[in-house]
Amino acid sequence: MKKLINDVDFMLVESLDGFAAAHADIVTLGEAGQFVQRRTLKPGKVGLISGGGSGHEPLHTGFVGFGMLDAACPGQVFTSPTPDQMLAAAQAVDTGAGVLFIVKNYSGDMMNFQMAAEMVGCDNETVIVNDDVAVENSTYTTGRRGVAGTLIVEKILGAAAERGDTLAALKTLGDSVNKATASMGVALTSCTVPAAGKPTFQIGADEMEMGVGIHGEPGRRRVKLASADDIAAELTDAILKDLSLKRGQEVLLLVNGFGGTPLLELYLMVNAVRKVLAGANVKVARYLTGSYVTSLEMAGCSVTVSALDAETLTLWDAPVHAAALRWGM
Repeated sequence: MKKLINDVDFMLVESLDGFAAAHADIVTLGEAGQFVQRRTLKPGKVGLISGGGSGHEPLHTGFVGFGMLDAACPGQVFTSPTPDQMLAAAQAVDTGAGVLFIVKNYSGDMMNFQMAAEMVGCDNETVIVNDDVAVENSTYTTGRRGVAGTLIVEKILGAAAERGDTLAALKTLGDSVNKATASMGVALTSCTVPAAGKPTFQIGADEMEMGVGIHGEPGRRRVKLASADDIAAELTDAILKDLSLKRGQEVLLLVNGFGGTPLLELYLMVNAVRKVLAGANVKVARYLTGSYVTSLEMAGCSVTVSALDAETLTLWDAPVHAAALRWGM
């Protein structure tokens, strides 16, 4: 294992210290470093809180800031944060309008966020993200996994919260955006969790895992490496089948790298997916390309398509100022 590391036990603490220092104009570390929060909170705004295991950066800490999250709770690598972290974050960012938890559908995240929701002494709601179309159940989940579509839910809800939407309205909107969003990924290599010191799974030099999860969970099938066009067609066809989009529907296309894939290849995949969508008479109104929901150093990518209407398009375009996402400011 070759990683930039001092001590496995302190890797997350040292990384969070560096993140908070590098983005001190946007964020600050919460009590005992349990969470990252916006440096300046907006009174009377619903607080948005998310979180999950580390190793997926910039998700979620990189999305704390104006127009997105108010707090993010990072667990150890690929391990859910604790209810105490979530409770402390909720108490820190509640300014009187309640808090909304945005939770990826993984067993540990679901259980711990539910415990925090039951303990917190303010109005709260939860939006569950389960955009992965690859498998219904996996090592980490009962039901579909929450993957890169989480970014889209957080961005659109962040803009809606910034304009003053109520807790109930945000819950309704979040569930709607999640339903309109679907993702599927492919892995070309494994990744190595620092505490394990060895690859999460073994894969041949001429193989790929179709439908892989963001923790390296098995996907739909292990197959021989194919061309980018063939990969894009399989991923996108599965997404289109799930969403059942009308002809002419406008969508947001997110091509997301897993941490070890260069932008050269990601933009090539954008082009390949764009052709598949055009063939289905689906119009890409907005693009986002880059490594936003990663799996440490895994090579591969995911494709996410989210159906847009006039409101969600406006909310996507609204200003955002976070460490990993900035526009309109």
